[in-house]
Amino acid sequence: MNFSIHQASNIGNRRFNQDRVAYSYTNDALLLALADGMGGHLHGEMAAGLTIETFVESFGRHAQPRIADPNEFLLGTMRHAHELIMKFPHDKDMGGFPGTTCVAVLIQDGQMYWGHAGDSRLYLLRDGAVLARTNDHSLVQQWVESGKLSADEARVHPQRNHITNCLGGTEDVFYMEPGEPVALRSGDVLLLGSDGLWGPFTDRELVEAFTSGPVADMLDDLIASALKREDGHSDNVTGVAMRWGNSEPAHDTVEPVSHVLEIS
Repeated sequence: MNFSIHQASNIGNRRFNQDRVAYSYTNDALLLALADGMGGHLHGEMAAGLTIETFVESFGRHAQPRIADPNEFLLGTMRHAHELIMKFPHDKDMGGFPGTTCVAVLIQDGQMYWGHAGDSRLYLLRDGAVLARTNDHSLVQQWVESGKLSADEARVHPQRNHITNCLGGTEDVFYMEPGEPVALRSGDVLLLGSDGLWGPFTDRELVEAFTSGPVADMLDDLIASALKREDGHSDNVTGVAMRWGNSEPAHDTVEPVSHVLEIS
């Protein structure tokens, strides 16, 4: 497979970085996964880290070198991570279990399969436009869909981070929303980001950020712009960006290869 890829994270203005991100690949399959842990005192970083570890481990076991059922792989792996989080020892007085959002993509046979829970997003960018995007599982997104809020109002609403679906959490409300498979074209860019990355920007600004240049430079510049725009109150800012196509570097390997971003 031919692709270029880069992942990066910044703690922003938080005490802890609870975002986690990774990618894995074989000759025939590519996985991207991102999780945004919630609740500092509940150790959301543990939930996010366990989710990413579960995806990487599951990919290593099942991609030999292809995944037999991509949709079932995404759903089954995300649900397994949720079940593991719900087994964490917890303090009811502190609010329950840790939780995390998650967005994951599997690319195989030139097709993109994807699923998510919460408000970490996937963008598929093609020809200067957003071809596909996840819809947030949040109160504010529900208000946008019902016409109570505009997209611009939603971006700055004080309850924009109140999500309605996650892995773990105080109740068993988890579900994964799958996306329709999409055939990728040469030059397509995939961007997975925590809300600290996409939150400061409109979709048009995100498209413009990935118009040209190496994906590493474009993602790093976007993270720097997010930190500057949210100066003094930035969330953790994390993303992984991938450009697909024959003009990108070839990734040949005998065994599955995984890159989990080290976040301290």
